[in-house]
This record gives sequence, structure tokens and C-alpha cells, in this order.
Amino acid sequence: MTTETSTTDVTTFDGLLAAIQAPEGQGVEMKDPATGAVVGKAPVLSEADLDAAVSRAQQAQRGWGQKSHAERSEVLNRAADAVEASAEALAELLSREQGKPLNGPNARFEVGACAAWLRAAAAFELEPEVLVDDESGKAVLEYVPVGVVGAIGPWNWPMMISVWQIAPSLRMGNAVVLKPSEYTPLSVLGLGAVLNQVLPEGLLHVVPGGGELGAALTAHRGVGKLMFTGSTSTGQAIIRSAADTLKRLTLELGGNDAGIVLPGADVKAIAEDVFWGAFINTGQTCAALKRLYVHESQYDRMCEALVQVAQNMPMGVGLEEQNVLGPLQNKQQFDIVSGLVEKARDAGARILIGGDPEADQPGHFYPTTLVADIDNDNPLVAQEQFGPALPIVKYTDVDQAVAWANGLEVGLGSSVWGDQDDARAVAARIEAGTTWINKHGAVDPRIPFGGVKMSGFGLEFGVDGLKSVALPKVVSW
Repeated sequence: MTTETSTTDVTTFDGLLAAIQAPEGQGVEMKDPATGAVVGKAPVLSEADLDAAVSRAQQAQRGWGQKSHAERSEVLNRAADAVEASAEALAELLSREQGKPLNGPNARFEVGACAAWLRAAAAFELEPEVLVDDESGKAVLEYVPVGVVGAIGPWNWPMMISVWQIAPSLRMGNAVVLKPSEYTPLSVLGLGAVLNQVLPEGLLHVVPGGGELGAALTAHRGVGKLMFTGSTSTGQAIIRSAADTLKRLTLELGGNDAGIVLPGADVKAIAEDVFWGAFINTGQTCAALKRLYVHESQYDRMCEALVQVAQNMPMGVGLEEQNVLGPLQNKQQFDIVSGLVEKARDAGARILIGGDPEADQPGHFYPTTLVADIDNDNPLVAQEQFGPALPIVKYTDVDQAVAWANGLEVGLGSSVWGDQDDARAVAARIEAGTTWINKHGAVDPRIPFGGVKMSGFGLEFGVDGLKSVALPKVVSW
């Protein structure tokens, strides 16, 4: 079973779930991480199913690849319309399976981003580039389809990141075979069912399964390009697996983003933006702010301001409209966050708020946690926590803060907070794919995004993102 065109009404939650669930007596139960209630049963596909999906994608791609950019863009815009028509059903499914609340920068926000990225991918202009045109002759560079793009998505933003992979690939004339995380397959199956209402038959396949299926997709000879968002260790395994077929790769891997608050920054004015830079999606974001460096002159005031913000951000079950923070998506991640906070406490760090999850409560809720007076080499600082716990580190001079920010092997995002001119000078010294000034994690479909060092390689978004899912071809005469 792969997600293809459905005749069920996918604009309602019940209809959407009916269109994607495993047949009676089959599949794996997916549980709400906030309540433990069963959301639905996800199908699990075999390698033979994957082979069939790739074969059908190859067939569908031949006709799709011959269409013009304008024709493909028109279909992407209709796909965005379909997402908007099913927006509430998709948001409810996402909230129940992933755990994120409906409101705040969470489930409804994520579904809206899916439509926005589809429209953005449709709107970019990508004309053939004339390289030479003189008495010696003419040469033109253009971009042609790869064929089948394989994609492997994460559980933190399962719908949005899937669209980051799907939209540019389709725009450039490719078919897509996408394996979602085994933690959030229903969300991506639901998105696929909505998109496949308008996409040509066989062009998009969602293939749920475990790690073995992901490894098979990575090694598959029918796949010419592989896009992956996830951990650095899995990215390294993908590189090794893709070597035999020389697949093109885009890898957005782990990050441990640093933020630097400069001397003189207005800490009260920036506190809420700093908070959301760290705690968006309850901290479960690759490019979230995960370690905050604050100058000693305003360290205490920054800590106090963040505590005040945190106290006013309700956490709870995602379907309850007042909540803006939710649970960790899975018990494994809960244990990672809890263990890192306890190591910080044991080392003498000061827990400003949070740090003590309620015993015996349903769901994987870890309280919003701010940790002060912590050493830069503490595991909560040096390791990516990927959850609602922010270490706040005091520094004495900007050179020290920059050295600490650059001291890890990862380099996805980063931020500098303070006077814009001063911040831009510091930003130029930080080793990261993106450095935001007076904001953090503000991705934009028009602006290329990607990591450096162990945070991966390749670019997504914008015209550069389109080029990354195509093959350059020069015609010279």
C-alpha cells in the first residue's frame, strides 16, 4: 500500500484517517504522545512494495518530466489548494500523532507552511542560463529532471519537511518516493492522500516502514537523488549506502544552534523571540536555539526575562486550544532530555524553572526548563537536547562567545542578538549555514537553507533548492 489518489473525503479527520489506515487486522498502532490513546493503525510496507513504488514512479515521471515549468507549477498550486481545503483535518491528525498543539507555531502553522512552500516552489523562475554567446559560439546551462527522488523524513515536522522534499522535486519534473519516520507515518500518509487528489497517478508514493525500508530506499538503483532530514549518524550511514549508485544527496542533519546575546541588547524586548527560537515545537526542531550565550553584564536580567515568558506559555494536550507547548513525541526523546537536565543539576547548574516532570502523568510531557550557571562543556550544552530545556551560559567577552559557538562539530543555524551592525560583524565569524540577527529559526521558502560541518550539505529552498533536485545540462554549439 502506498498513498495514492483516494476517493474518500479527506477534508474531515475521520475521512482522512479512513483513507490511510492499514486494512483491518494489519498495521502498527500509532499512539498520541500526549494521552497514550490510539490514533490509528499505520501500514508497514515491504521491500517488494518499495520496488513496486519505485517502478510506478519511474513510469509516471516520464510524462511529468516532459511538461513545462508552467504546467508543473499549475499542478503545485492546485496541490496547495487541496492542502488548504483539508487543513483542519491535517492539523488534527498531526496534533494527535506528533503531539504538537493546534495553536502557536505548531500544527495549524505547519499545515499552512505546507501550502506556502508548495506555492513558493511553483513561483520561482528558473530560465536557461546563457553562458557564452559570441563569435566563438553559444553555450546554455539548463536543469533537467533526475528521475525518481527518494526522501526520508523526520518525526518533528513530518508534514512540512515532507513538502520541503516533495515540492521542489515535483517542480523540477521528478517523481517522489518518500519514507516517513516510523513515529509519524499517519501524518505523512495523510498529506500524501491530500496531494494525490490532484497529482498525476503514480507520481508521489508514501512508503511507511522501519529502518530497513529506509536503507533499501537509500540503496535503490531506481532512485537518482536522496533527500534526508535527521541525525548525523544516520546521514553518515546514508552516504555510505548511496556510494555504490553515486546518488546525489541533500542532507540536513543534526544541529546544536548557538545564540549570542551581545552587551547592550534589550533583553526584555528580545526575551519572547529568544524563547520561541528555543522552544518552537517544544524544542523539537533541528534549527532551534539550543544553547544561549549571554554577556555577564545582563545575564541575570536575561534569565529573569526568559522565566517570565516561560511561565505564561501553557503546555498540555494538543487538541486543547489554549496550549502552545506539547509533549515530547516519544519516550526515547523524553529520556534523553531528562537525562541531560539531571546531568546539569548534578554538576551544580541552577534550574530556573522546570526540570521536574510529574510522575505517573499520561504522555511524554517534560516541563519547560531553563538552566543557568552551567559550564560550556556540560552535556546539556555540548549535546543536542532536542527538547524543552535551554542552557544559558555566561560569557565575559564576545571573542569567548564566538569561540564557544564554533566549538562543536555541527553548524546548522545560529543567531546574534543586539545592535544590528555589531550583530552582523559577529555573525560573519560564526560557523553555521545560517546566522539570524535578532531572530532564530526563521526559515523562508525564498531563502536557501542548509548546514555546514557535521550538519550536512546541500541547499533547500529558493532557486538553489530547485537546482539541487535536478541535473545540470550544458548544450553548446
